[in-house]
Amino acid sequence: MVEFTIGKNEEGKRVDAVAMKLLPGAGKGFIYKMLRKKNIVVNDKKADGSERVAIGDVIRLYLSDETYKAFGGAEIPPSGQNSFHSGKNDKISSANDHQAGRQSRHREEFRNSIIYEDEDIMLVNKPAGMLSQKAEAEDISVNDLIIEYLLEAGKTNRQALRTFRPSVCNRLDRNTSGIVCAGISLRGSRELTRLIRDRKADKYYLCIVRGEIENSKNMTRLKSYLSKDEKTNKVRVSDNEFPDSVPVEIEYRPVKTLNGYTLLEVKLITGKSHQIRAQLAHIGHPIAGDPKYGDKAGNENLRKKYGVRRQLLTAYSFEFPQDTVLENVKGKAFRTELPDEFFIRP
Repeated sequence: MVEFTIGKNEEGKRVDAVAMKLLPGAGKGFIYKMLRKKNIVVNDKKADGSERVAIGDVIRLYLSDETYKAFGGAEIPPSGQNSFHSGKNDKISSANDHQAGRQSRHREEFRNSIIYEDEDIMLVNKPAGMLSQKAEAEDISVNDLIIEYLLEAGKTNRQALRTFRPSVCNRLDRNTSGIVCAGISLRGSRELTRLIRDRKADKYYLCIVRGEIENSKNMTRLKSYLSKDEKTNKVRVSDNEFPDSVPVEIEYRPVKTLNGYTLLEVKLITGKSHQIRAQLAHIGHPIAGDPKYGDKAGNENLRKKYGVRRQLLTAYSFEFPQDTVLENVKGKAFRTELPDEFFIRP
């Protein structure tokens, strides 16, 4: 028998919908059969699946362990195993030791990077070099670290993760640092998604670009068309629309010049992959240190002189509107300090 207590992320859902989450590999026919046979009950009472659950309700699944696991109901592994298992054959090796060292370092970085947290959302200052979401099984990502942190803090549990998994709602490139927002409740996740999708929240970046741009108090709007080549993981930008392209926009304002470079503040309007990097490169001001869209000679000079090995781009500000159900952050702006790499004098 498996028991599941309804929490705030499941409140108001239909019994059959919750059962499908608990047994993702089972079809609806099996779920309804188990409900009819009272193998799935709510508060020890028979249910037909259409009932709405409330916080504190208990769903019990009277199934064998084999049946439960066969339909994807195996428990989520303990903290540490779920996110960071990397060895295909569980062999202890120097590679595994290296991975363990990376895991420990990233966990420490993560705990020091939490900017804001409440019962619905979390804001994290992602360091450069860390993924927002994993691409390969062995990757370490902000998303995994958030779940691990919530498990260790007792703010979620393995059972609750069967029906809702906290997740980041905006993503940054691996080597772009800055603010990543995550929904840690269903309410928070839905609201963050809405704010970002509908462009209600303002996202600002700071970057150092090649070339001097005259200081200005006003933002300049930059409109382009962009298309991504998935094979090369690189985007193409043009002033004119072309096949498979989508319109993209940013606004930018020079903050100060740095002897051949300029510190820019950029407001992201549309939010597409590599957008800021590619749009600025397109107008002749590539981001310093950018290996894909930057100036190779200039990047090599920065590497030798200052040790710069990644694009100098950081998401430094996230501003919530007044029009949000997230009362704790209504109208508030969250900012980060500039990363150490930005304190250069080209």
